[in-house]
Amino acid sequence: MHELTIAQGILDIVLNTADSHGAGKVTGVKVLAGELAGIVPEALEFGFAALSEGTIAAGACLAIHVTPLIGRCRDCGDERRVDKYRFVCLTCGSSAIEITSGRELKVESVEVE
Repeated sequence: MHELTIAQGILDIVLNTADSHGAGKVTGVKVLAGELAGIVPEALEFGFAALSEGTIAAGACLAIHVTPLIGRCRDCGDERRVDKYRFVCLTCGSSAIEITSGRELKVESVEVE
Protein backbone atom coordinates (compact mmCIF):
# COMPACT_ATOMS: atom_id res chain seq x y z
CA MET A 1 0.00 0.00 0.00
CA HIS A 2 2.11 2.88 -1.27
CA GLU A 3 -0.66 5.33 -0.35
CA LEU A 4 0.54 5.34 3.27
CA THR A 5 3.98 6.51 2.20
CA ILE A 6 2.43 9.15 -0.04
CA ALA A 7 0.11 10.23 2.79
CA GLN A 8 3.17 10.71 5.03
CA GLY A 9 4.82 12.86 2.37
CA ILE A 10 1.67 14.95 1.99
CA LEU A 11 1.41 15.37 5.76
CA ASP A 12 5.06 16.48 5.95
CA ILE A 13 4.42 19.12 3.26
CA VAL A 14 1.21 20.25 4.98
CA LEU A 15 2.81 20.57 8.42
CA ASN A 16 5.85 22.41 7.05
CA THR A 17 3.61 24.79 5.10
CA ALA A 18 1.39 25.45 8.12
CA ASP A 19 4.42 26.01 10.34
CA SER A 20 6.03 28.45 7.91
CA HIS A 21 2.80 30.50 7.90
CA GLY A 22 2.30 30.40 11.67
CA ALA A 23 -0.97 28.50 11.35
CA GLY A 24 -2.57 26.83 14.34
CA LYS A 25 -4.89 24.49 12.46
CA VAL A 26 -5.06 22.88 9.00
CA THR A 27 -8.64 22.66 7.75
CA GLY A 28 -8.20 21.39 4.21
CA VAL A 29 -5.69 20.01 1.74
CA LYS A 30 -6.10 19.76 -2.03
CA VAL A 31 -4.04 17.13 -3.85
CA LEU A 32 -3.66 16.69 -7.59
CA ALA A 33 -3.02 13.03 -8.49
CA GLY A 34 -2.59 11.83 -12.04
CA GLU A 35 -4.25 8.62 -13.19
CA LEU A 36 -0.82 7.13 -13.92
CA ALA A 37 0.22 7.60 -10.27
CA GLY A 38 -2.01 4.64 -9.42
CA ILE A 39 -3.48 6.21 -6.31
CA VAL A 40 -6.53 4.70 -4.63
CA PRO A 41 -8.17 7.86 -3.26
CA GLU A 42 -9.95 6.10 -0.38
CA ALA A 43 -6.69 4.51 0.78
CA LEU A 44 -4.89 7.86 0.59
CA GLU A 45 -7.67 9.56 2.58
CA PHE A 46 -7.54 6.81 5.21
CA GLY A 47 -3.76 7.00 5.49
CA PHE A 48 -3.77 10.78 5.77
CA ALA A 49 -6.47 10.72 8.46
CA ALA A 50 -4.61 8.09 10.48
CA LEU A 51 -1.22 9.79 10.22
CA SER A 52 -2.53 13.27 10.95
CA GLU A 53 -4.12 12.31 14.27
CA GLY A 54 -2.47 14.26 17.06
CA THR A 55 -1.22 17.00 14.71
CA ILE A 56 -2.66 20.35 13.69
CA ALA A 57 -3.89 18.62 10.53
CA ALA A 58 -6.14 16.19 12.42
CA GLY A 59 -9.62 16.27 10.92
CA ALA A 60 -8.53 18.23 7.85
CA CYS A 61 -10.49 17.53 4.68
CA LEU A 62 -8.28 15.88 2.05
CA ALA A 63 -9.67 16.62 -1.41
CA ILE A 64 -8.08 14.51 -4.14
CA HIS A 65 -8.54 15.50 -7.77
CA VAL A 66 -7.54 12.68 -10.15
CA THR A 67 -6.38 13.99 -13.52
CA PRO A 68 -6.88 11.82 -16.60
CA LEU A 69 -4.01 10.33 -18.57
CA ILE A 70 -3.67 12.50 -21.69
CA GLY A 71 -1.25 11.89 -24.53
CA ARG A 72 -0.21 13.88 -27.59
CA CYS A 73 0.96 12.20 -30.77
CA ARG A 74 4.40 13.47 -31.78
CA ASP A 75 3.68 12.60 -35.41
CA CYS A 76 0.25 14.14 -36.09
CA GLY A 77 -0.31 16.29 -33.00
CA ASP A 78 -3.60 14.69 -31.97
CA GLU A 79 -4.15 14.96 -28.23
CA ARG A 80 -6.62 12.81 -26.32
CA ARG A 81 -7.19 10.62 -23.29
CA VAL A 82 -5.16 7.40 -23.21
CA ASP A 83 -7.51 4.51 -22.49
CA LYS A 84 -6.36 1.24 -20.94
CA TYR A 85 -2.73 2.38 -21.22
CA ARG A 86 -2.78 1.91 -25.00
CA PHE A 87 -0.19 4.40 -26.18
CA VAL A 88 -1.18 4.31 -29.84
CA CYS A 89 -2.58 7.32 -31.71
CA LEU A 90 -6.16 6.68 -32.80
CA THR A 91 -5.75 9.18 -35.65
CA CYS A 92 -2.57 8.01 -37.38
CA GLY A 93 -1.63 4.74 -35.62
CA SER A 94 1.72 6.04 -34.38
CA SER A 95 3.14 4.85 -31.08
CA ALA A 96 5.07 8.12 -30.57
CA ILE A 97 2.84 9.31 -27.74
CA GLU A 98 4.03 11.95 -25.29
CA ILE A 99 2.24 12.11 -21.93
CA THR A 100 0.96 15.64 -21.32
CA SER A 101 -1.17 14.99 -18.22
CA GLY A 102 -1.76 12.20 -15.75
CA ARG A 103 1.62 11.80 -14.01
CA GLU A 104 1.07 14.56 -11.46
CA LEU A 105 1.21 14.02 -7.74
CA LYS A 106 1.36 17.26 -5.79
CA VAL A 107 -0.14 19.22 -2.95
CA GLU A 108 -2.04 21.95 -4.73
CA SER A 109 -3.13 23.96 -1.68
CA VAL A 110 -3.31 23.93 2.11
CA GLU A 111 -6.12 25.71 3.95
CA VAL A 112 -5.22 26.92 7.44
CA GLU A 113 -6.62 28.96 10.31
